[in-house]
Amino acid sequence: PREQTMRVVVQRVARASVAVGGDVVSQIGRGLFVLVGIRQGDTREDAEYVCRKILGLRVFEDEEGKMWSRSVLDLGLEVLAVSQFTLYGRTTKGYKPDFHESMPADESRDFYHAFMATMRASHRVDLVKDGVFGAYMECDIVNTGPVTIVIESKRGEREDSSSSSNNNDDTTKA
Repeated sequence: PREQTMRVVVQRVARASVAVGGDVVSQIGRGLFVLVGIRQGDTREDAEYVCRKILGLRVFEDEEGKMWSRSVLDLGLEVLAVSQFTLYGRTTKGYKPDFHESMPADESRDFYHAFMATMRASHRVDLVKDGVFGAYMECDIVNTGPVTIVIESKRGEREDSSSSSNNNDDTTKA
């Protein structure tokens, strides 16, 4: 069986907005646009881990222009998150996606709202925004780079959050 994990797709953006029924319900300037996938069996610990990774993700440049140096927390940038059950769409049998791995809507609604509360408590409330859970949304983003990162909460394989061994402070990828 596959390892169960919470999954998010994070995109660095110049701006992003979400509309429902043609009306913009949320928008941000420079920051991160996050698609949030919630799987059956996800826990509060998964949500807290993913939240820390999103907010600490260093995908922005520092004052000298050095890339991969700063996070939204460091720079006080915005985050726009959208619930995205289709991140668990499987097409192993035919062409129609199967979403059975996604947490059912009645459970995931509360989980998602708790996840967003954790994000807001960990950053600044006014800088963390979201779409409308369960609504058909139009997401308009300007991805810069482009930079897109997938984060998963693989249980048992998380690094110690107090460890700086994977800090990569002195390394850069070409």
